[in-house]
Amino acid sequence: MTTDLSDPATPTHYAFKPSLMGAAHQFELTDGGLSWRLAGRSGVWPYTDISAIQLSYRPVTMQADRFRADIHHARRARITVVSTSWQTAALMAAQNRDYRTFILELHERMAKAGSKATLTGGLSPNLYAAGLTLIILLAIGMAALFIRALVTGEFSGALFLLAFAALFGWQIGGFLRRNRPLVYTFADIPARLLP
Repeated sequence: MTTDLSDPATPTHYAFKPSLMGAAHQFELTDGGLSWRLAGRSGVWPYTDISAIQLSYRPVTMQADRFRADIHHARRARITVVSTSWQTAALMAAQNRDYRTFILELHERMAKAGSKATLTGGLSPNLYAAGLTLIILLAIGMAALFIRALVTGEFSGALFLLAFAALFGWQIGGFLRRNRPLVYTFADIPARLLP
């Protein structure tokens, strides 16, 4: 899907299927800007008209290694690009290399065009704070249940709580660690938000 990046005149292409039944969303980085085709609509956004990019890590049931970029236009339009594509009813394929190349090249072309876009990563600060608060409350509750299980001699229940806490911490902890809110620059794109 990508092309030779050593030639600056060669466009970079990226496409993904956001759903099993819909048409593919197609993107191309050209000298004129970000060209897009989504669900019967198309357009070209000059790189200087892109007002913001937000990168995030967004796993789903069918694909744990899934990344997302929300690209905002100065006129309040938004395009979402994800690193996976639906293949069949039970298969969502990762396109990590092509997605990474596309996102890095988009940032490079925007920087060369003199873009003043806001570059953020992770979740919004309010959503992140709400998530952390929920995790802390859940941890307090689980700790209380664990202590009660030990006091009453329910060691199998205590072991279950430990296993559940370890699995939950691994899943949710990784999500929150990667999606910690940040502001970045064109020269310092966060590696944790790219495949």
